[in-house]
Amino acid sequence: MLHPKLTRRDFLKLAGLSLTSLAFRPQLSRPFQGSGDDLDFNRLIRITTETVSVYSEPSDKSRILYQRTRDELVNVYAEVISDDGPGYNPLWYRVWGGYIHSAYTEPVKVQLNTVLTNPDPAGVLSEVSVPFTQAYLPNNKTTWDPIYRLYYTSTHWITGVIEGPDGEPWYKLKDELLEIEYAVPAVHMRVIQPDELTPLSPEVPAQKKRIEVSLARQELTAYEEDRVVLHTKIASGLPDKRKPAPGLILTETPVGEFHVQSKMPSKHMGDGNITSDIYAYELPGVPWTSFFVPETGVAFHGTYWHTNYGITMSHGCINMKPEEAKWIFRWCTPVTDEKTIEKRGYGTLVIVS
Repeated sequence: MLHPKLTRRDFLKLAGLSLTSLAFRPQLSRPFQGSGDDLDFNRLIRITTETVSVYSEPSDKSRILYQRTRDELVNVYAEVISDDGPGYNPLWYRVWGGYIHSAYTEPVKVQLNTVLTNPDPAGVLSEVSVPFTQAYLPNNKTTWDPIYRLYYTSTHWITGVIEGPDGEPWYKLKDELLEIEYAVPAVHMRVIQPDELTPLSPEVPAQKKRIEVSLARQELTAYEEDRVVLHTKIASGLPDKRKPAPGLILTETPVGEFHVQSKMPSKHMGDGNITSDIYAYELPGVPWTSFFVPETGVAFHGTYWHTNYGITMSHGCINMKPEEAKWIFRWCTPVTDEKTIEKRGYGTLVIVS
């Protein structure tokens, strides 16, 4: 359910505690110099699940010191590859007082952007460039309803500029699933430039490109003929003990030969509810989505809610690092661009085994 409507005074009080502090806290100068523990305020992670433990050592067998909670921002001192694993993802972060495993974190940055004064109402593709930004449904100049929280690297369609409850420019964003518009501070959105989505290897005939996914190894390999052009870890669908039945969509990634058939640079996934509950199954703005089983919504896409690659994690899709999902999006066919909400066609071969 939505929270009660906010008055302008309520909003400004909230903004002072959250949006402004989030935007500027990481840019503070370092508190000390000259030691191995110097803080780099541009190296931040966001906690992506309800709680994450801080351990005394980079090992889940060590003592738990305290907890970090959902959407907290944590400064990272160093990355550690732990001998204690886990083997599929041994990356830990050294943070204040201990170590956090990387699984349920998202590396984030803070970038404030120049505001478009007259965006194309048909839609301008953009991405969130701050750790997160709170979206609101504007009713009038004095009452706005909170809705989704939008996260770093998620992608969204800008359709206009309005005055926000703080008197600053806010972008209207169109949700392609629900056909609604909500608004966020404009400086929190970075416009995707045309050259970021120019096709990769366009000289290679489409029939000579293929993507192979190994569920056993949790790996993806992209080929141009027999030459490997991308090899990386992924997170595929969770095992599902339920028996197939009409209307039931299993969480396991299907095995077989498929073709990319639909590409959407921004896709709202989830139950399709209008809510401000950050724990609801709503994932607006899933970036760089390339569907190869569109009937059940199975796709390659970027992931902003975990970085736990090498193990099953999804409801059937192939979770990828956002930058690698963007690479796949640009490389595979059908060819699309930064202005097209959905491009359909009989595209690149996908083999899942």
